[in-house]
Amino acid sequence: MIFKALSILFWIIIELLVDRYLLLGIRGAFQKWRLLQSKAFAIFYWATSALTVAALLTGGYIIIAGTGVRAGCLLATFILLICKFTFILFIFADDIRRKIILKRNKTAPAAATATNSSTTKETATNQDTIPRSEFLLKAGLLAATVPLATIKMAMPKGSYDYHVLYQNMYLPNLPKAFDGLRIGQISDIHSGSFYNKKAVLGGVEMLLKEKTDLIFFTGDLVNGEASEMTDYQDIFSKIKAPLGVFSTLGNHDYGDYGYWPSLANKNKNHRDVIATHKNMGWDLLLNENRRLKVDGEEIGILGIENWSEYSRFPKYGRMDLATKNTDDLPVKLLLSHDPSHWRAEVLPKYPQIDAMFAGHTHGMQFGVRTEHFQYSPIKYVYNEWAGHYQENMQQLYVNVGFGFVGLTGRVGILPEITIFTLKAGQDPSLLNS
Repeated sequence: MIFKALSILFWIIIELLVDRYLLLGIRGAFQKWRLLQSKAFAIFYWATSALTVAALLTGGYIIIAGTGVRAGCLLATFILLICKFTFILFIFADDIRRKIILKRNKTAPAAATATNSSTTKETATNQDTIPRSEFLLKAGLLAATVPLATIKMAMPKGSYDYHVLYQNMYLPNLPKAFDGLRIGQISDIHSGSFYNKKAVLGGVEMLLKEKTDLIFFTGDLVNGEASEMTDYQDIFSKIKAPLGVFSTLGNHDYGDYGYWPSLANKNKNHRDVIATHKNMGWDLLLNENRRLKVDGEEIGILGIENWSEYSRFPKYGRMDLATKNTDDLPVKLLLSHDPSHWRAEVLPKYPQIDAMFAGHTHGMQFGVRTEHFQYSPIKYVYNEWAGHYQENMQQLYVNVGFGFVGLTGRVGILPEITIFTLKAGQDPSLLNS
């Protein structure tokens, strides 16, 4: 928590310094533009900067008309920062140019005659007033728009660019019958955001081609209304596995972000979401568990309703109910939508949970993700936001989602289908470390 606070403070200081440098650069380049030199422009400029800082401070903690809008505001803030840093490179280049001219001007008078004092004095005066290059700064402004245009073009292309990621999961107490078991995971479908049924079907077929033994879905089937699944229920009904499809609910599945004529309408919508899982043949786990049996040996599949560390998201989950009558099971796999649940409740209170499968973050649908490196601004909100994590003997995997919400598309953080292979024993990479 201290590291997160220091990271945010660092970015705020950098933001303010950058804004100060930019303001001086802009005013120096366009001295004839009275509006840019005015007090009103300075007030507007610093007000915009203050809003950017406020977004950094509150973007992960305050809900603004639903999570999609909040994510959009946070992303807009970071895109603005990228544009600023692009522009600042040109201001810096101009400062280097001015220093070179200044150095040249300082050496020139030394070669001149000492008698020409008036000329020398005039030259010295001009050394301190070397104008900025209006051409270079205009080029910088143009270049600053490139990241924005690139992101705008790339985002729709990433909407349905499904990627299959493979993850070995080592469990010391895994029964022999489950060694090599393959699990598929998808999360955050958000059917209300889809606009291309063919592409969605392609993603589902990619999952089915993996021929996993069972499949997990970790919440957010819809954006808010059960009717969003009307055109897509037939597609997701194709998701089957020999040992079953297990699912749970996410924060969007309760209809909390919509406006309902009455509480009865909202409750009916929630019942319809639950019925959709059943109609597709998915085993929805609502604070309960199932015993998965193979060759006479068993492990537990547990699922809870949404539980988040953050107050803006609902806490409907009941771990006491989900873990009931599971003490005899050697391995327990938990489906819980929000990854903050792992550190806030699972780690300190439920050491018997071997692995938790989550979603929710989407990786903010913006960032960089490679085999050995990942970054997204969402890291300043969630400690665990994408991929595999382990603390002592407990593990967490965060799937960045199958669909999208708020932002119509993805850049860098692409829609994910995860394939796990369960293995008995310790992770070799941890033994060698």
